[in-house]
Amino acid sequence: MRLATELRRLREAAGLTARQAAALLGVSPAQITHIESGLAGVSEQRLRRLASHYACTDEGFVDALVAMATDRTRGWWEEYRGLLPTSFLDLAELDHHAVFRNQVAVLYVPGLLQTEEYARAVFSARVPELTDEELELRVRHRMERQKLAIPYKVVIHEAALRIRVSDRSASRSQLARLLEVSEADHITLRVIPFDLDGFANASSAMTYTGGPLPRLDTVVRDAPHGSVFIDSGAQLDTYRRNFRRVQGVSLAPARSRELINDLAKEL
Repeated sequence: MRLATELRRLREAAGLTARQAAALLGVSPAQITHIESGLAGVSEQRLRRLASHYACTDEGFVDALVAMATDRTRGWWEEYRGLLPTSFLDLAELDHHAVFRNQVAVLYVPGLLQTEEYARAVFSARVPELTDEELELRVRHRMERQKLAIPYKVVIHEAALRIRVSDRSASRSQLARLLEVSEADHITLRVIPFDLDGFANASSAMTYTGGPLPRLDTVVRDAPHGSVFIDSGAQLDTYRRNFRRVQGVSLAPARSRELINDLAKEL
């Protein structure tokens, strides 16, 4: 879908209609429409011809699009196809292709850092209620996603650390889990305490996922009916600035671990 979006953007930037692009490529307009809707793939040769017709001179960007078009990876998430909503598979595939992840969490511990018990409690609160099978599928999928080992910067508000999605024991285990993962080389965990100044306008929860090039980055926002993927240049710039602002008012990693440890002792 992202490949389809980028090809449509290139065509529109070139001022061409789908019919004109099809004529340049020697195919039917319907085929261009299918490619730009994610309903049909495109070969490397045709993609490079399209990029040339669209006067795209960014070779690195074109190479990245070719890599997307020719990738035939069937990842672990495919076993969930038809069992979970498509957005779950999209998230896992986005993880697979990401080169880094930046995240801000305000009310919940991020899914990639949740214990199994915490994740089960979060999914159990869903309305309408999930069946036991659906619940376990979501929990198992979330645990599989945690095997990701790319650079991960995460800022968690103290509210998320204090809210008990289950009981005292589950909260204690979750805080212990955060202390454990915060020592990993690829994870930088920071906390925003309640008594910290300067947090106005920097409280938006989001996940910023890095692509092979900045223009192929993606922001993920949670919505009532699944994840929303944001990839327009202007919005990506806004979320980059927001994450830098949140980092700027958060505690350093060592002080963040101290706060998490203090909260655990309170339990």
